[in-house]
Amino acid sequence: MAEAQDSRLSVFIAQRAALVRMAAAIVGCRIRAEDVVQDCCMRFLCDDGAVRGALHPAAYLQRMVRNLAFDHLRRQGVETRAHACCAVSCTLHRAPRSPEEVSLGRDDLRAACAALAAMPERQRRAFALHRIHGLTFREIGEQEGVSTATAHRLVRDALARLMASLSETEP
Repeated sequence: MAEAQDSRLSVFIAQRAALVRMAAAIVGCRIRAEDVVQDCCMRFLCDDGAVRGALHPAAYLQRMVRNLAFDHLRRQGVETRAHACCAVSCTLHRAPRSPEEVSLGRDDLRAACAALAAMPERQRRAFALHRIHGLTFREIGEQEGVSTATAHRLVRDALARLMASLSETEP
């Protein structure tokens, strides 16, 4: 078993520079590419079953890095959207400090209400069920008679509209 791990390590070391270049081309940053390749290395060296079935370990490594790089991009997009949502939420919920901030807050509230009123009924209802009543996407789907993915899409699109309307009102 140790010699199999040694051969895998040798293949990884031989391919490492090419793997980092490939990951950097996908994720757009050499530092994040290094993280992706490191994650690939750990998985490649620890997963005996999957590697045993790989006829071409170098090609298997390239596919792993490619998939992990795209997973990284997806995760980064989710985190970016979550941070943006949190930022909007934090600015809406903090206590105002000056009369100007009170006025700006009221403007934001008017813009949010107008955006909610302009949304399709199903989208507005799904958004309210998720953000106000705290239902999961599965529960929204059951209540509204749509799939979980559709419920998620409705809430996501509603949040995007709301965030867009708030960013339009800023100077």
